[in-house]
Order: sequence, then structure tokens, then C-alpha cells
Amino acid sequence: MSSLWQEKCVISPSLICLDMCNLESQMQILKAQGIRAVHVDILDGYFSPSMPLGLDTVRQLRRKTDLEFDCHVMAKEPDYFVDELLDIGVQQLVFHAETADHLDGMLNRIHAKGVRAGVALKPGTPLSVLEYVLEKCDTVLLMLINPGYAFVKAESQVPYGARKIRELRDMIEKRGLDTKIEIDGRISPDNIRTYGKGDVDIFVTGSTCIKVDDMENSLRRLAELRSEVCG
Repeated sequence: MSSLWQEKCVISPSLICLDMCNLESQMQILKAQGIRAVHVDILDGYFSPSMPLGLDTVRQLRRKTDLEFDCHVMAKEPDYFVDELLDIGVQQLVFHAETADHLDGMLNRIHAKGVRAGVALKPGTPLSVLEYVLEKCDTVLLMLINPGYAFVKAESQVPYGARKIRELRDMIEKRGLDTKIEIDGRISPDNIRTYGKGDVDIFVTGSTCIKVDDMENSLRRLAELRSEVCG
């Protein structure tokens, strides 16, 4: 298992926020700037009202890069997508508690393939759904905006996000677990600065942090911020 997931303040750029017509070249830029993982969002058009990235595209990208694939399945029926991503060969796979019939069983299924497994929660979903599966989660992904609505300008990070992050950190520490916390949804440099020193482990970065027409400089600034946060 890659040591990346044990590092502090991991930056995981979202593929769907890049130039979708030039993903291969964009992946090369990410790697050249020191990025080691990319966030792969798989949406079915039902759970969330968009479907920007297809499995065939992910499969082709897998052959063209050795970056870690940090996958987030947002689907009403996740089983098919989970199986396909496991076949493609990904390093981390999280699915939504709101759509999985068997949380424990799905975590077991992913772990059986030697892949890091985790659960994602929409903003309004309480942490209590993790009560009996947290020990099996390598990662818990907290959505700070409603999934699939990033294009709505009025959709901002929920005001209770900070409380939810800190309550999850408290749950993890009280149980003595190594479960990582990942946050997604309009993640800003200020979010990284605020939570990167110990509250959050993985930051899904999109257009708020990375400008597609100035990727090198955006990524350089992110690297500097990460160095500052990690000390």
C-alpha cells in the first residue's frame, strides 16, 4: 500500500474540475508539479444531476498514468460502479452511505481486492451512520456542499461543516483509529490552512484552488501552502 495515505495534508485534485478535453496532458502537469493522487468522481446522473466522467475514460487514464486514483462513487445503485472501478485498478474507493444497502458488506468487498475503502456522507447525513462501521473505514469523506451542485453559485459550504469535521475527528481519536478524514466541496486555501494541521487528512481540490488556464502556478501555490501547513 502506498505511503501517500499516511502523509499529512494530501492534495487530491478533482478530475472533473480540469479540462475534460485534455485530461491526459493535465495529468502529466499534475505529476510534474508533485501531485501523487487524483480525485475521480463517478456520478450516475440520478444521485447527482450531472455525469461528467465515464468509466471508459477512467479506464483509459489508468493506462496512461501511475498517479493514485482516489475514487468517489455518487450513484443510486453503486454496486456496478464499485465493481468496475475495482477492475480498472484504483487505490482508494469511497461510496455513499445514503445509497449503499450494506455498508459493512461493501467495505469488505472493496478491502478483499486490496483497495482502501471508505464511506462518503452528504452534508446533512449524521455521523451516527458510521457507528458500527467506522473501524472498517480507511477514509471517511465529508461533503461540504450538496453533491453535484457545484455549478450553482449560491451553493456554498454548509455552516455546520467545521463542527462535523471536528466531531468526526473526536470519534476517530476516541477509538484509537487511523481512519483518514477527506473533505470535498469548494475546498479553498483557507480550508487547507484551517484544517490541514490535524483535523483533515485529504483535501479534494477543484476550481477554487486550481485554475485550469494557470495550472502550474496554481499547483505551485498549493505546494507552498501544504509546506507551510505541514511545517
